[in-house]
Amino acid sequence: MERFLIRTNQSKDGDLAITNGIKDYLESRGKKVSIELLDDAKIMANETTEKFKEGDEPDLVIVLGGDGTMLRAARDFMFVSVPLLGVNLGSMGYLTEVEIDNVYNALDDILNGDYETEERMMLEGTFIKAGHEAGHVRALNDIAVLKEDQFRAIGFNIYVNGKFLKDYSADGVIVASPTGSTGYNLSAGGPIVEPGADLLVLTPVSPHTLMARSILLSAKDEIKIELKAAVNGAKYKAVAAADAATRMNLESGDCFVVKRSEKRTKFVKVKSESFLEVLSRKLS
Repeated sequence: MERFLIRTNQSKDGDLAITNGIKDYLESRGKKVSIELLDDAKIMANETTEKFKEGDEPDLVIVLGGDGTMLRAARDFMFVSVPLLGVNLGSMGYLTEVEIDNVYNALDDILNGDYETEERMMLEGTFIKAGHEAGHVRALNDIAVLKEDQFRAIGFNIYVNGKFLKDYSADGVIVASPTGSTGYNLSAGGPIVEPGADLLVLTPVSPHTLMARSILLSAKDEIKIELKAAVNGAKYKAVAAADAATRMNLESGDCFVVKRSEKRTKFVKVKSESFLEVLSRKLS
């Protein structure tokens, strides 16, 4: 690897001491390094795809921040198939491979070729209003449709491959990738899935029933979430969010269609820890 991009969440490295330290370290070994700075507001803003001139792509993007910074990077760089290395400057850091006190050892491993590349499934979501496409999003972790009124559950119809599956009265519905199973899906009581798997996890949020459970579906399936009308004919209002960032407003009659993306994100792995070992450490 010769060309590196360091993408930093400046909200977590205010004086850029970590960023500049990594830059100097790589440049001292003859590598070409550029820096891109984001803050929390930019990370959570509507997505814009990072573009490079042909042949100008970095060999590796080093992402300094937490899970939110990694999620944004996954959406921005999925089109150029550039691998990502996450360095945890946040709290949990499920998506980040390296803790800050081990970053230089990890860089040495990468420069010596002692690393692996792991591909992760991505999601695509399409907002349908009055039968027409009104928006499109991509996500690494999940796409969720959630009620707007915090004191009122709303009704959802769920269709899989055009066939009715289930209706829910709930606070929302999450469609998660295996990578996202340890995110909002886990908080809502959904299952943990090995991140290399190829499947979709459908989980209702606070459903008004004792019988609701998450449903595991094939990665080839297409899930349509439709907002029902209220009993009194009024319209429910909801918001759809991709990786808790890009948001769209929905109301009764609107739909959100979620499926596996044709694009995949590449993560660089330098540790020999298994997913279960990492999970045990993070949860404890």
